[in-house]
This record gives sequence, C-alpha cells and structure tokens, in this order.
Amino acid sequence: MIKDFKPKKVCAFNWSPNLAYAVGLIVTDGSLSKNKKCVTFTSKDIEQISNIKIILNMKAKIGINKNKLSEVYRLQFSNKQFYDWLLSIGLTPNKSLTISKIKIPNKYFIDFIRGHLDGDGSITTYIDKYNATKNEKYVYKRLFVRFISASQKHMFWLQQKLARVIHVDGRLHQSKINDVGNSMYILKFGKKESLKLLDKIYYNDNLPCLSRKRLVYTNFIDN
Repeated sequence: MIKDFKPKKVCAFNWSPNLAYAVGLIVTDGSLSKNKKCVTFTSKDIEQISNIKIILNMKAKIGINKNKLSEVYRLQFSNKQFYDWLLSIGLTPNKSLTISKIKIPNKYFIDFIRGHLDGDGSITTYIDKYNATKNEKYVYKRLFVRFISASQKHMFWLQQKLARVIHVDGRLHQSKINDVGNSMYILKFGKKESLKLLDKIYYNDNLPCLSRKRLVYTNFIDN
C-alpha cells in the first residue's frame, strides 16, 4: 500500500509524486465541503477512485450513484488537517469558477499534471485523410492533449506553468457558453508538444494513472 499521506502538523504534508498526482485529481474531480473538513471525490472510473483511495491510505467506502445513463463512483472522507492543507495550496469550496494557481513544487509538477489530465483532460488520436484525394501519401496520424476548466485564471496559470517547467507550449481558447451560462477554457497541445508532454508524464511503467488514457498514448507510439 502506498503511504505518502503522512500528516506532521496542521497544513504540513510530505510532498511526493503520488501525493502530487492525488492533488491533480482533487483539483479536477474533487470538492471541498463547506463544513471545513470533508473532501469528496467523484469519477465514472472505478480505477481512478481506487488510485486516490490507495494513495491517501483511506478506509472510507466507495459509494455508487446510479442513473439511467451511467454509474458515478463517490469517495468522501473527513480530515481537518488535509482539508486545511488543500486550502493553503490554493483549493477552495465551490472552486470550479474561482480556482487559480496551485502551490506545488516544480519537482512534483509533472505528477500533478498527470492527475489533472486523468481528471479533466483528454488524449485524442485520429487518422487525418483530409487531403488523401490529392495524394494517397497525405495521410497523417494526429495526436492532441487537452486540459479543460471553467476557470480562466486556472487555465492561464496551467499554460504558463507548463511552458516554464515542462517546456511545452499549448494554445488556450474559450468554448461557447454552455446551458448553465458558463464558458469552458481549453488548453490544447498539438502533436509535437503532446508527444513531448506525454513522454514526461508517463516517465515509468509503475505510476498511478488512468490506464485507458495511457493506452491511447502507448497505442499511438507503438503503431
């Protein structure tokens, strides 16, 4: 069992690659309650829920919310020290529209990004045959990495931090306003930058990650 979750004092925790990954997941798919002690994490992927439960060495049971279309897994735990520490590094209750930068050491930023990608990011591949009618050689394998958030400040910080620390450049754009009146901000990386980023994200074979997303990348480079 992974045991990186070792509280010392209030708002003082040991950073590690696994804890940084868990923070990336919480930033995207987690929430802080208003009672100032509970953290809730939800996902459609049981693997994701299991990963964060192991990393944080939790005993809480995994709940399931079912509807006609899908199942959503839910994990809630109460830890005042951890809650306060999350506040100290930049998370807040009702963070979706207000979250900005996260105070994370550069050493662990790539692990944080892997969690962020597993939470609200995507890896997309496809075969581009748009110009194949002109020349049968004009067939290209495309790859894109995207990060998504409702907070413009957070995405601008993410774009700048990735450029400084990981040395990859992505384009930030705003989507159309959705049904509840909010825009989404999308940070997109082209093929060259995506390959550079993913090679660093998956720096060894024994990392906690969402395997279905990693498989998209490995299938692309293997074929």
